[in-house]
Amino acid sequence: MSKAESKAGSKAEKRGRSAKDAGTAKAAEVLTDEHGGRPAVLKTYKLFVGGKFPRSESGRVYRVTDPDGTWLANPPLSSRKDARDAVVAARKAFPGWSGATAYNRGQVLYRVAEMLEGRREQFASEVARAEGLSHRRAVEQVETAVDRWVWYAGWADKLAQVVGNANPVAGPYFNLSVPEPTGVVAVFAPAGSSLLGAVSVLAPVIVSGNTAVLVADERTPLPALSLAEVLATSDVPGGVVNVLSGRAGELGPPLAAHRDVNAIDLTGIADTDLATELEREAAENLKRVVRPVRSADGTVAPPADVVGEGDPGTSRMTPFLEIKTVWHPMGV
Repeated sequence: MSKAESKAGSKAEKRGRSAKDAGTAKAAEVLTDEHGGRPAVLKTYKLFVGGKFPRSESGRVYRVTDPDGTWLANPPLSSRKDARDAVVAARKAFPGWSGATAYNRGQVLYRVAEMLEGRREQFASEVARAEGLSHRRAVEQVETAVDRWVWYAGWADKLAQVVGNANPVAGPYFNLSVPEPTGVVAVFAPAGSSLLGAVSVLAPVIVSGNTAVLVADERTPLPALSLAEVLATSDVPGGVVNVLSGRAGELGPPLAAHRDVNAIDLTGIADTDLATELEREAAENLKRVVRPVRSADGTVAPPADVVGEGDPGTSRMTPFLEIKTVWHPMGV
C-alpha cells in the first residue's frame, strides 16, 4: 500500500469515527434532555439463552442506529456458537414445557402480556426510536403486540379441540387425532417491525408447547432483546425462548442445518437468496419449513397478520404441530 493510500485510508477511518462519535453524542444529548439535564445511564443489551443473559461468546458487538443514523446501542453480534448454545437450551427446556398442561401454558403466556402492558411506555420509546415512529404510532404498535400475545395465550387450551378430531372409522374402534408440539423451532423476526413482528412469529410457536430460538431483526433488535427481559421475569421457564441478535445470514445456516432443530420459520427472511439457501439446508435433515410469502414479482414481504392488525387464525400455529393418531377398541 502506498503512503497516499495509507493517508487516505487513515482520513476515511477518522471521518468514520467522527461520524460515529457524533451520532453517539447526539443520542446521549437526547437522552440527557429526556432526563431533565441529568446524564442518562445507557442500557447494555445482551443475548437471552437458557434463561440467562450472556454476551456473545465471540465478544463481538455491532452498531444499531435509528432511521436517521443516530446511534442507539451496541447489541451483541451472535456467533454460530451462540446459535448452537441456544438450540441446546431450547432442547433441554422442551420436555418440561411440552409436558405442562395447556391451561398452565395459557396462564404463563398471559402473565407475559401483563408485564408487557406494565412496560408499555418503555417499549413504545424503544419502538419509536428503532422504527422512526411518532410516540402515538409506537404506542399503537406496542398495544397491538400485547393484544396479539393475549390472543395467542387464549388459544393454549383450545387449539387441541380445534385441530384434533375424532375420526369415523369402519370397525369397533375409537380413532382420535391429537396435536403435539414438534420440538425446537428457529424463527426469524421480520424487518421493520421490531416488537410486533417478533411477537407475531414467536407466540404461535411456544403456545402449543414448542421451544424457540428467535433471531431478532438485525437493524431493529432492541425491542426484541427487551422482550427477553420480560420473559425472564415472568413464569416462562428458562430455555423455552432464546433470543439472539445479529445477522440472519450468519445465524440462519447453522440453525437450518442443526439436526436438533425440528422446524424453521422463514417468514421474517426478506432476502430471497438467503431464504432459498436455508430451505435447501433444512431439506437435508427433513425439517418442517414455513416459507416466506412471495409476491407476484418475486419479492418477499411478511403477511399482514404478522406486521399488521390482520387476524392470524390458527394458520401460524398448525405448521409447528405433529398430529398423533390413536386407535382404541370400543368396550375395553
